[in-house]
Amino acid sequence: MFNEQINEAIDNCEEPTLPALPNERLEQVQAWGRASSSVGYVFRPTTVAGVRHVFEVAQENGRSIGFRAGGNSYGDAAMNAENIVLDMRRLNRILEWQPENGRITVEPGVTLQQLWEYILGDGWWIPIATGTMKTTVGGCAAMNTHGKNGWNMGVFGDHILAFDFLLPTGELISCSREHNEEIFQAAIGGFGMLGCFTSVTMQMKRIYSGLLNVEAVTKPNLAETMAYFDSHLSDSDYLVAWGDAFARGKSLGRTEIHRANYLRPGEDPHPSQTLRVDRQHLPEDIMGILPRSIIWRFQRPFWNNFGMRYVNLVKFHTAQFKGQHSYQQPHALFHFLLDYFDWNKPFGTGGLIQYQPFIPKENALAAFNEILRLCQKRGFPNFLTVLKRHRPDPFLISYCVDGYSLAMDFRITGRNRQRIVALTRELDEIVLAANGRFYFAKDSTLRPEIVRASLGQERIDEFIALKQRCDPEGLIQTNLWRRLFA
Repeated sequence: MFNEQINEAIDNCEEPTLPALPNERLEQVQAWGRASSSVGYVFRPTTVAGVRHVFEVAQENGRSIGFRAGGNSYGDAAMNAENIVLDMRRLNRILEWQPENGRITVEPGVTLQQLWEYILGDGWWIPIATGTMKTTVGGCAAMNTHGKNGWNMGVFGDHILAFDFLLPTGELISCSREHNEEIFQAAIGGFGMLGCFTSVTMQMKRIYSGLLNVEAVTKPNLAETMAYFDSHLSDSDYLVAWGDAFARGKSLGRTEIHRANYLRPGEDPHPSQTLRVDRQHLPEDIMGILPRSIIWRFQRPFWNNFGMRYVNLVKFHTAQFKGQHSYQQPHALFHFLLDYFDWNKPFGTGGLIQYQPFIPKENALAAFNEILRLCQKRGFPNFLTVLKRHRPDPFLISYCVDGYSLAMDFRITGRNRQRIVALTRELDEIVLAANGRFYFAKDSTLRPEIVRASLGQERIDEFIALKQRCDPEGLIQTNLWRRLFA
């Protein structure tokens, strides 16, 4: 109905006129990166029946629907300008928990924080954790998120056993690897374009302590960082490297690496204590003095090229001075650093965008070195560089490869926005030449031709055909969908 109304107006050379929705529903919807926003009609249902009702409202009013939950996508994946935004956060019940085998069924609005707090005391953890605990299960499934253990535990969808799925037609179906497999493989990672998750069943990870054994070590450049990763893939549970994008020459891509492992049964003398939720929570202040909620105000003066060059320099040399060392750290503190520092706030009113390419291992070193050099040449070394290792996955819209990703955060201002967009277009060509892929949860700048070259037209055609089958009226859309596929 939505597409028919638009097409009829176009055929008649008229401006499409859409029925009005209640003005009190109008809200500004902002990207997590704060570099973009749009205005939409926001609905917040609390039941599956409520979601179905919003579908009906959209059809009756000739509007499209886009899904939003935790709002942690960096770009426009959860925006639907001048149309309906369906906020799923109130569907947040834990429906069933089986502590004997670690299987849990939840509604899509359940956050990772709710999830780990609920299961921790029984000796379980989230198998794939994002950098913030504010993401939701539905959002993680739709974007098929990853963590610091991608080479051995894959992506979020690898741990989904089944889900119930509401199609825009109003039909509620059950999907798994054995039933409605085609939709199962496409909805996970399908960035919310096929329908709505109404419940998700997952397998959690057994742990025997609330602590991780962490080893920290510095490496003088990207080549030695990757060599360290390769030599520790078989004896690590987590690997992540924090890079200095300002370093040049022989120090290009120097990093501090954090390598972590679960404690084995019996290694923690007091597991009943370390598995308590209150032993995991991030501290509310720094050194008992400075409230964590205002740290970003003290960071703000350094959030420019000059300041961040100094911050990265001090951070690396401080870590280098400490040398290789080991310590124990709670799971939550290891995983959720974005919550600890309110990372997006110091970037100011212009916000940030993140550029995160995924490149096969045989091409990654050369491509990432070229990317770092080009960013420096253009005057935009990124403020935070994070290297991770990954493996391929079986899902239709897959961004993962047997290789590495490099996540890079760029500050956006009114003066540099267009130049950074131009830079990302140069970076796109480097990534494509290295047979790389892109991650829609982080994207703000991709173009349709780049997506086609990366994913392949055959894969895109298969997804669009499935979307037409699940959503024949084209009811579900977002700004990202229109930008890259419509």
